[in-house]
Amino acid sequence: MIKNHDELHEECGVVAIWGDDNAAQLTYYGLHSLQHRGQEAAGIVVRNKSRKLNIHKGEGLVSEVFNKEKIEKLSGNAAIGHVRYSTAGGGGIMNVQPFLFRTLDGMMGIAHNGNIVNANLLKKELEENGSIFNSTSDTEVLGHLIKRETGRFVDRICKSLEKIDGAFAFVILVEDALYVARDRYGLRPLSMGRLPSGGYMFSSETCALDIAGAEYVRDVEPGEIIRVKDGIIKSKKYTETLPICNKLCAMEYIYFSRPDSNLDGINVHTARKTCGKTLFEEAPVEADLVIGVPDSSISAAIGYSEASGIPYEMGLIKNKYVGRTFIQPTQEMRERGVRMKLSAVSSIVKGKRVIMIDDSIVRGTTSKRIVKLLKEAGATEVHVRIASPAIKFPCFYGVDISTLEELISHRMNVEELCQFIEADSLAFISMEGLKKSVKHDMDGNCDLCMSCFSGNYVTKLYDSIDRANKDEK
Repeated sequence: MIKNHDELHEECGVVAIWGDDNAAQLTYYGLHSLQHRGQEAAGIVVRNKSRKLNIHKGEGLVSEVFNKEKIEKLSGNAAIGHVRYSTAGGGGIMNVQPFLFRTLDGMMGIAHNGNIVNANLLKKELEENGSIFNSTSDTEVLGHLIKRETGRFVDRICKSLEKIDGAFAFVILVEDALYVARDRYGLRPLSMGRLPSGGYMFSSETCALDIAGAEYVRDVEPGEIIRVKDGIIKSKKYTETLPICNKLCAMEYIYFSRPDSNLDGINVHTARKTCGKTLFEEAPVEADLVIGVPDSSISAAIGYSEASGIPYEMGLIKNKYVGRTFIQPTQEMRERGVRMKLSAVSSIVKGKRVIMIDDSIVRGTTSKRIVKLLKEAGATEVHVRIASPAIKFPCFYGVDISTLEELISHRMNVEELCQFIEADSLAFISMEGLKKSVKHDMDGNCDLCMSCFSGNYVTKLYDSIDRANKDEK
């Protein structure tokens, strides 16, 4: 699969089931609903009636990796699953999750969404003490840490998680229990639901709970580990060093998560729509219509339209069958690719002053092409409004922007970028406006990680910052 580096890319998605005889099927459905979080690979580990762990995984979409026969072979009442977009370790079948480990207590399956910022340091230490790694994924680090700890299994996991820094939502399946854990900062989302069968389901987003018919119970708290064993749930904090407030990734609301998902109690569509309203308050402009770049910008475009009174129209149409990673390696094919993916509706935009709402700008070349598309379709003016602050700094927490070079807002100010994309005007929502828009329903203990906008990182960066100008993906 060829990646489009002019777009933000999802991290990964995880699903876990305990106490349902259709565990593999429900996990499959859950992964389908999280496909937007990763399209490179998918995998499922199931615990069968004999309490043995079986696995099937492969590269490609969920529907390409699994079929009816493969799901039927994965019989059991507990499972974990994963969809992957590589942000650390690169691609290849060796990095496809979940991973299986052999321990003194039996087999252990692990899957993970996020990025461990001190993975290289931990890996070096583990290798010096005899650990042999079979992948280049940071997820494998936790498995080796657990294997080296002693005591009760839950304590071994807790002691291992204490050593890890960064963003994560882990799901861990062993022969007699399921464990899930969320990083101490709450950077990556993880929700819990109750299945009609009485079993439990965990997933990166609530949309996966919905498709499985699970009733949302609550979000896993930052720094929390939950064990499900013999139908009984037990929970505790795996660490005492918790931050003052939660720091869920702002890009989960802006781009990554599905509009019908709720993250930490806030609906994604509602948050995006409110961002659009705030964007109008901060950057109004006279125009004839508002359009959104499909799909993740539509909610913000509706909000901007409602706040401004300027009609919303479907001025851009997305070809659903091209996919989110269509871009080819040559410039000529990139130009053709954007036309394959998006079409401007001339009958709507011709002769009109257009406000184009988009979720973000990474390299700027896609924005430039879309502005060109609209003007070629007859738009007299194109005013670009971005529903996120300018992305000026790399992300080390699981988003595929880890180099300074690829971020055009790191090199250009707003005026220069406006000229580059050939728009009539350009404005970004402010960090204060974003926080106000998303947090209007949050309690006082919640905040957002905005490291990629501000450069103020939630964690220590270890050796990550040294690699910020080196593209290792």
